[in-house]
Amino acid sequence: MSIDVKDVSKSYGTQKALDAVSFSVNKGEIVGFLGPNGAGKSTLMKILTTYINADEGEALVNGNDVSEQPKAVQKSVGYLPEHNPLYLDLYVREYLAFNADVYKVKKSRIDEVIALTGLTPEAHKKIAELSKGYRQRVGLASALLHDPEVLILDEPTTGLDPNQIVEIRDLIKNIGKDKTVFLSTHIMQEVEAICDRVIIINHGKIVTDKKLKSLVKGDRLGQVIEVEFDKAADTEMLQKLPNLVSAKNLRGNIWELAFETEDDMRPVLFDFAQENGLKTLQLSLKGKNLETVFREMTKKK
Repeated sequence: MSIDVKDVSKSYGTQKALDAVSFSVNKGEIVGFLGPNGAGKSTLMKILTTYINADEGEALVNGNDVSEQPKAVQKSVGYLPEHNPLYLDLYVREYLAFNADVYKVKKSRIDEVIALTGLTPEAHKKIAELSKGYRQRVGLASALLHDPEVLILDEPTTGLDPNQIVEIRDLIKNIGKDKTVFLSTHIMQEVEAICDRVIIINHGKIVTDKKLKSLVKGDRLGQVIEVEFDKAADTEMLQKLPNLVSAKNLRGNIWELAFETEDDMRPVLFDFAQENGLKTLQLSLKGKNLETVFREMTKKK
């Protein structure tokens, strides 16, 4: 078990940031940790990386207690915080050499992480001269210097342009082939592209913890179909469709129909239209995406 969190709680004054949070992450998993602003994501990451202590509960990283064995945890974790702390006046190699001394690793490791993170073309420059995308690479290189078993990344692509996001995303995915990655982000496409599993936290509590495919598919065997008829239909007519859960008119003659069945309802809908004097101009199966699920799980009640 790479990460094991049991009933962890943390408060700031009267505000409870984490409320009896429990989950575990197996070795080799890439897990997306999602939640609205203020949900408790960064607080938990700071606890896992020994920056702060929990008020209650237990957290283990690679079998080491974050409160009782902080040095052992720090040796086995690579951490990239949301606000990547860098010494801008240092050159890339100079900065990594400084961190190599802190971790007591061989200087040869510097060239390895520079190559691994794609920093080779910029390695001769001062950090202040780098784009934000390359500064993130420097942060990742630093986090990887001591070859940690677990990577904890807090909003690693914040403020990057679309091309930089794709580059960092691909880099993380490649690194994740050999390491456990625990990743916090607000970018749903990032999670869909990288992660095996998703944990969603809201108001300090875990609201879901599932494999990505299972989460997007949903627990119920349902489907949503968008259909456009050649002329007006009405709800009363559509209610005759088998397994129909809801019928929503999007605009004009376009309807969104939700069914609760694992059977493909498109052929049934096509035949139904013909039987009722309608023609289907378009017929498409719509699936839930992670953004839809996230909004459902974290919406205000």
